[in-house]
Amino acid sequence: MAQFNHHTRDPLADFSKRVITIRGVPKFVYVAGQGPAVIVMSEMPGISPYVARFARWVRDAGLTVYMPSLFGQDGILPGHGKAMITLVRSCISREFRAFSSNASSPATQWLRELAVVAHKECGGLGVGAIGMCFTGNFALSMMLEKSVVAPVMSQPSLPMHNPAGLAIAPDELAAVKARMEADDLTVLAYRFEGDSFCRAERFAAYAEALGDRFIGKVLPDSAAKPDAPLKTPHSVVTLHLIDEVGQPTIKARDEMLEFFSARLIGTQ
Repeated sequence: MAQFNHHTRDPLADFSKRVITIRGVPKFVYVAGQGPAVIVMSEMPGISPYVARFARWVRDAGLTVYMPSLFGQDGILPGHGKAMITLVRSCISREFRAFSSNASSPATQWLRELAVVAHKECGGLGVGAIGMCFTGNFALSMMLEKSVVAPVMSQPSLPMHNPAGLAIAPDELAAVKARMEADDLTVLAYRFEGDSFCRAERFAAYAEALGDRFIGKVLPDSAAKPDAPLKTPHSVVTLHLIDEVGQPTIKARDEMLEFFSARLIGTQ
């Protein structure tokens, strides 16, 4: 059972570090595995050892991970001060609309085209996507790309100032819902009951917008790892996951992996 802190450095040596340029914008993308593709978008403040651990679980489930570096320093869990600097920089970046309700972050356009690249390279029935925290809602916006068929939102936390806000433009939300109805797709979403960053109002708003296409699951706060660096229960499959058989967070992880396999490979 891996233990991480801000001194832990993951060299990510078992990933191929690629530069993928889309719309003239190059980004590092860490790629590993075989089989259909899943795009793993890290939570704030970046690709920590916890995020990389989850990516390896996806890889080991018989899938290819594409993990783009969107912010922060890859492979570390920075101390609180550096994490806050990354958060502030991301909030004012033109790529992200951290405080805008009913508006999609421009970064989702790049990510949708990454899905096109990944599907072309890996094949399968489509592409999976998981966003966490700051990127949580991105997986839903990515469904505007037809190859994305298995979206997961883990503690979607934008917009930061409005607990009931949805970080997606109304026309895009309508298009996503229409596609979900036409193609019989669903989105999985997870949060902790007492999460102050992703509150019950947000899940209620998604349920109102998407109906039974939105499958929201709420874990009790007691399921969160008590000695995690972030004291508020928040990160379902990373910081607050308890890596022990029978734990609710492990069940959530396994549900995500089964969802990806069922949609991308066709296994049940």
